[in-house]
Amino acid sequence: MPDPVLLWLRRDLRLHDQPALIAAAAEGAVIPVYVLDDEGPGEWRIGGAQRWWLHHSLTALGKALADKGSRLILRRGPAAKVLRDLLAETGASRVHALRHYEPWWRAAEAELGDALCLHDGNQLARIEKVTTGSGAPFRVYSSFWKALQAHLPPADPEPVPRHIAAPDRWPASDTLTDWGLLPKRDWSDAFADSWTTGEDEALVKAKAFARRVDAYEAHRNLPAEEGTSRLSPHLHHGEISARALWHSVDGQPDAEKFRKELAWRDFTSGVTLALPRYGDDNGRPAYDRLRWRTGKEADADRKAWEQGRTGYPIVDAGMRQLWTTGWMHNRLRMITASFLTKHLLIDWRAGERWFWDCLVDADYGNNSVNWQWVAGTGVDANMFSRIMAPLSQSEKFDAGDYIRRWVPELAGVPDPAIHDPEEAGCRPAAYPAKIVGHREGRERALAAAKAMR
Repeated sequence: MPDPVLLWLRRDLRLHDQPALIAAAAEGAVIPVYVLDDEGPGEWRIGGAQRWWLHHSLTALGKALADKGSRLILRRGPAAKVLRDLLAETGASRVHALRHYEPWWRAAEAELGDALCLHDGNQLARIEKVTTGSGAPFRVYSSFWKALQAHLPPADPEPVPRHIAAPDRWPASDTLTDWGLLPKRDWSDAFADSWTTGEDEALVKAKAFARRVDAYEAHRNLPAEEGTSRLSPHLHHGEISARALWHSVDGQPDAEKFRKELAWRDFTSGVTLALPRYGDDNGRPAYDRLRWRTGKEADADRKAWEQGRTGYPIVDAGMRQLWTTGWMHNRLRMITASFLTKHLLIDWRAGERWFWDCLVDADYGNNSVNWQWVAGTGVDANMFSRIMAPLSQSEKFDAGDYIRRWVPELAGVPDPAIHDPEEAGCRPAAYPAKIVGHREGRERALAAAKAMR
């Protein structure tokens, strides 16, 4: 029998439309490996909510591989070293993997050198091929979307290989229990009520969403409705591919807005390819001079924001949904981020790190690009002076029932008072007063921006 090959799995936990698996299976015996690498990412090692998802997703993937007569090998440590050790231990000839764009994964890929065979499969198109006239990655989404058209539609998704040959001898494996991925925090107990993980669920959910994608553009901004796909965690962990989702809505005339959201993920990968430190550094260096609030009062305001105790019902509903389910409606992600960076004048990186730990779909590119877009510090971002008015946003997007669900203290407050019960004179005693007035917060933010210039 030919030497086996390793299949290195990361954020691509699926068998369907898995080009690295297809290539590996074509060579002979395959040893699928997932490496839990906390050293390489450093401060960007996966957060608590993602670990919960990962535990259950790896469980599902292990069962799917077992059904094919294969198994999933679990190892922990610096990815490149672990894989090189496995190559020597098993006599494997090479490593097959899907290409990733996070800076720590690119470093690991470079370290593996010629032993690694990379394949495209997590994006709609090869990011390095969607470039400006000078060959650089795009930093403006509208231009990226226009250039992407030359590479669309993506290829049809590939089926699961009929057979995955097993090696003569399997290497030793850790167990998921060894890794302790399930957080010792009270919020994760409720995740199972909100999510079913794994590739099978992702495919079922994609089919269900395709039947209602025609309503996506009209309803995606209404948090009280099920207007979004809720596929982002499955897509982030690679339980379904972007091109499979693209083709899942073939024939639907109103699918373009959804497809643009898929393309946005490709765009953010391009941004982090061009600017690997985008999760830490302002995209616009001029904002290095902006004086964010610090100290005890700012810390107290940040904690009130994290806990959903700001006195702004729409903000608090979003933050409590995040804590309880590991996910937040996209409109609320923008509103809560704007509130932190503008009304509270707290550094976007503090919010970015909170989302990183609390979101089951926390993606390095998406998280950093979206936060900098709202904060106004990014390469393709709103002006800093654009400050979302959370009270009017709440009323505009009909968030009353959403607020009642996540802020039970306000369950008895009717519309329209629920959007601003303090102003309406019916704030329950159990619900906090506003920690900052809308006008006060807005003027403070604009003054900080003026001082920066």
